Amino acid sequence: MTLTRRLILASAPLLATPALAQGGGQGGPLRCAVGPFQPTAGDTRRAYEPFFTHLARAVGRPLDLTVTTDWAGIAVALSNEQVDVAWMGPWGYVLAKDRAKAEALAVVQYQGKPTYQAIILARPELPIARFPEDAKGMSISFADAGSTSGWLIPHHWFKTQGIDPRSYFRYRDGASHAANAIAVATGQVDLATDYDRNLAAMIAAGRLREDQVKVVWRSDPLPNDALAARDRLDPGLKSALRDAALGIDAASASRIMPANYTGWVPARPDSYAMIEAAGRALGRIGGG
Repeated sequence: MTLTRRLILASAPLLATPALAQGGGQGGPLRCAVGPFQPTAGDTRRAYEPFFTHLARAVGRPLDLTVTTDWAGIAVALSNEQVDVAWMGPWGYVLAKDRAKAEALAVVQYQGKPTYQAIILARPELPIARFPEDAKGMSISFADAGSTSGWLIPHHWFKTQGIDPRSYFRYRDGASHAANAIAVATGQVDLATDYDRNLAAMIAAGRLREDQVKVVWRSDPLPNDALAARDRLDPGLKSALRDAALGIDAASASRIMPANYTGWVPARPDSYAMIEAAGRALGRIGGG
């Protein structure tokens, strides 16, 4: 069963319907989800489906893969138990953990590292020697509020500088990362949030040229994406899924994972502590 965006954002009572109730049951399909990592849903499905096929085969289940249209949607779907396991950004995972005790099984590695950076892109001709001082009043596009690098981390950093980006810039949000990068490259906006992996992937794919954008800000290293499971998923199934992900070596990753992803490392209780702290500081999750 394929979940539409309407269903992903639907309320919890829909889970009482027989189709949804049976979806994650013993012997039923493994209901997986992945966020909008690629420019289109079709691109994302083609890139990530081999990995989820590997998981489903490892646990002897048919695969039901959903590609969500935004980062907040995947957190809602996992929280509402509409999916069993998801490859999701750090902030989306933290939201699902806060709302519904989702559990991180593993942290993905990219080019052998379990970290990445949020970035802010600018049109290359703009005279920005000091950021953000020289960019005050410029137009900026943030990603949707479920994005780690495209929303949470830049908002948190601006807060540490005593800046409200909604009044400091000509602000908008809700775009995908790909749309943000293209908007800067084509001059639709002056600035936009992104992350280093996405920028590298878009340049490698020929979707934009390196000289069409410049990076004016980078975050500290952030924990990479989580493979996260819903709270009430069978513990034995969680363990088997964790083992299937951790068993992927670099050679296997080159066949079943998107380009430059090299495997997974175990998630620790503190793997996403810095993301949780940023969420609390902005009042987006409990505890601050």
